[in-house]
Amino acid sequence: MNALSLARWQFAITTVYHFIFVPITIGSGFLVAGLQTAWVRTSKEKYLRATKFFGKLFLINFAIGVVTGIVQEFQFGMNWSSYSRFVGDIFGAPLAMEGLLAFFLESTFLGLWIFGWDRLPKKVHLATIWIAATGTLLSAYFILAANAFMQHPVGYVLNQTRGRAELTNIMKVLTQNTAYSAFLHTIPSAFLTAGALFAGVAGWMIVKGRDADIARPVLKAGLITVVISFLIVGVSGDYTARIMTKQQPMKMAAAEALYDSKANAPFSIFTIGTLDGSRPVFQIGIPSMLSFMSTGNFNGVVEGVNDLQKQYTAKYGAGNYKPNIPLAYWSFRLMIGFGAIATLLAALVLWLMRKGRLPKGRWFGISMIVLPFLPILANSFGWIFTESARQPWVVFGLMKTADGVSPTVNTGSVAFTVVVFTLLYGLLAVIEFGLIRRTIKVGPEPEGMHAKAEEASTLVMAY
Repeated sequence: MNALSLARWQFAITTVYHFIFVPITIGSGFLVAGLQTAWVRTSKEKYLRATKFFGKLFLINFAIGVVTGIVQEFQFGMNWSSYSRFVGDIFGAPLAMEGLLAFFLESTFLGLWIFGWDRLPKKVHLATIWIAATGTLLSAYFILAANAFMQHPVGYVLNQTRGRAELTNIMKVLTQNTAYSAFLHTIPSAFLTAGALFAGVAGWMIVKGRDADIARPVLKAGLITVVISFLIVGVSGDYTARIMTKQQPMKMAAAEALYDSKANAPFSIFTIGTLDGSRPVFQIGIPSMLSFMSTGNFNGVVEGVNDLQKQYTAKYGAGNYKPNIPLAYWSFRLMIGFGAIATLLAALVLWLMRKGRLPKGRWFGISMIVLPFLPILANSFGWIFTESARQPWVVFGLMKTADGVSPTVNTGSVAFTVVVFTLLYGLLAVIEFGLIRRTIKVGPEPEGMHAKAEEASTLVMAY
């Protein structure tokens, strides 16, 4: 393997690993805020205990997510210096906004929330977690806007003299429909992921016969969050697919293994292609569904891989503009499949919980352990599809991935950092799993603990 291949592997590993924690953090922040709001409004201790318990899970994921995200920024300068030089003027702007505005907002108010218990008025303290959660949304938007530029570059001009793209309109970068669609698709996915985590933990507590007064409402809220979020993901996914068809038709063609342009194009349920991904061998599809998904018209024409290859060759010059079609095809389906399985499981448990009943049996315990991992897998395959199906472009239509790698970094250096980062991230995974497992094992604080803490605090102040 050369430096380019290793640099791509390194960025893929760190990105997919980092994105395990991002959606959990975004969705968990709002779910914890919802639990605390329920406590402030009702004064029921069970909601306070739930807030503090699930708040710990939220904080663990937030911390690990920050650590794993830092490495990615260094890679831009280390392994992808040619890319950074070419588009740094544009790509860096939303990332700077994320760091200076959004991350500052969420970290500051998260700190106030952590240390503000019994020090701030209830409603002021509640406001801090809502503001911190909103900060995670802003962070996500700025990062997705930066990525959207790579998918569909706007708001720039090419400086031929300096050999780089330069920013001309930051608002175009921040407000283009590619950024909107990515945000509207990613955020519901984050709520689906967090809802599954909360439901899984609460379900496990019920199986173990622990803290049913906390577990039952959280289980129900988490399951409802999963179902509603998936419905929104489906609608936003349809919107995203139509934008993708216009801006990156090769990506949509690869996602459906559609080799030749067709009207009434079928949505592929199952396709077997040649090993090199050059043509289909066997295919089962739903007639006209792909045309509707892509164009909004059952009779619409969807361009195929082979025709697009000819168009791109004429427009951009000789080269292979086909992504890895088997990878794009199956990652797209695994993204949808794991999300759908999680939703069906959530809907089944909700149905069994009607009229105040609780699910029982070994299957319920196993399903509650499996449930949190399904959306994580869906998110991971979603990012794999989004980034791999854009290839060979690092910035679509402007720069190929092969041209973005650092020219002075050799294969040995990249191989060394791949090994080091993999070991480091493996260690972080062990720490994350250990902290989560220990927190769940310990469980919520005992009843009456908060009242005792308030009483002790009052005595100290009086003294």
